[in-house]
Amino acid sequence: MKPIRDFPLVAALLAALLVPFAAPSAARAQELVLGLGYTSYSDEHTRDAPLLTLDYNFRPFHSQGRFEIGWGAALEIDTRGDAFAGAGLVLTQGLGDQWFVNASVMPGLYRHAGSYNDLGSTFEIRSLVGIGYRLYDGSSIALALSHKSNASTASRNPGMNALTLRWHKPF
Repeated sequence: MKPIRDFPLVAALLAALLVPFAAPSAARAQELVLGLGYTSYSDEHTRDAPLLTLDYNFRPFHSQGRFEIGWGAALEIDTRGDAFAGAGLVLTQGLGDQWFVNASVMPGLYRHAGSYNDLGSTFEIRSLVGIGYRLYDGSSIALALSHKSNASTASRNPGMNALTLRWHKPF
């Protein structure tokens, strides 16, 4: 496996590949999402750890009413050095003026730093669902639950869950 230092490069390349698909829309702006949370691995031989996440959500390419869909990219690293970089679809459904639900599905690359937290494959898919509240300054806070799995594409698929508190900053 390649060293963890390659993950920012991989994420930047994935994001660059998605730029042509991020067509302008009358919907909300693109945004950075910072998250802080905690992992919970499903295998008894793993070690849970605090988690830091960084997502970039492109301007939605489709919106209808309060529903929006667009492309996004994510980087995640926990305090043990386990890392994930992925890209995929981001969906947001407004629930009135302040509240919203968001979800994403992002296939990507996962690297475990030591002998613990092996998810069975370098290829993993992060699925996420969260509920958020828009603040008066335009930013938002959200609580999200995510899951990483290789969708049984490998012989071993223990999975990992994470709960994160996320801050969304549009620009």
